[in-house]
Amino acid sequence: MWEVLTGFDPAVLIAFIAAGLLLNITPGADFVFVSASGISGGPKVGMAAAVGINLGIIVHVAMAAAGLSALLIAWPLAYDVIRYAGAAYLIWLAWQAWRSGGILEEGHAAGSAVRALRRGFMTNVLNPKTALFIFAFIPQFTDPAIGPVGMQIVVLGAIFLVFGMAFSLCLGAAAGAFAHVLGAKSRVLSRLSALMFGGLAARLVWE
Repeated sequence: MWEVLTGFDPAVLIAFIAAGLLLNITPGADFVFVSASGISGGPKVGMAAAVGINLGIIVHVAMAAAGLSALLIAWPLAYDVIRYAGAAYLIWLAWQAWRSGGILEEGHAAGSAVRALRRGFMTNVLNPKTALFIFAFIPQFTDPAIGPVGMQIVVLGAIFLVFGMAFSLCLGAAAGAFAHVLGAKSRVLSRLSALMFGGLAARLVWE
């Protein structure tokens, strides 16, 4: 693995890292989910959602390295099945958030963090667009002359994950801190989270 890492042209690695950071700071499904989780439950919950999201990315990187993501391109029905399953899951999250009383209690934070991690993981794994993006994006920076392409995808995926994790953890913590400042408006924040989850579901279905 080290030989593969050192075999990359430094300029290629810099371009890959810069592109990955640009993609992470561009608001998308992961950005909205982590923000909504932080707003709903505070910094711990936002950061747990970030960890869950990135655990999902590990699955997609592994799929890309194995070439399994090509199935979603070759078999459109598989894409649609996963897409609608992801949208249904997001709608369920929206309904749960809408019904929530919005009370951000300290004792509730630990349990919510576990759920946020699980939901972040499931949301990302059930998003075929994430798989297709990783499968299309990372291989552009590989070079067969360096070594096995699968190993290069693993190395580049790890780099993408490290920077993505750092950004999303900061985003989740910041969203949580912002929510704490709003204090008593927790019910409003829960409703806002519900609308964000619902919007993600609609986007997943219609785009």
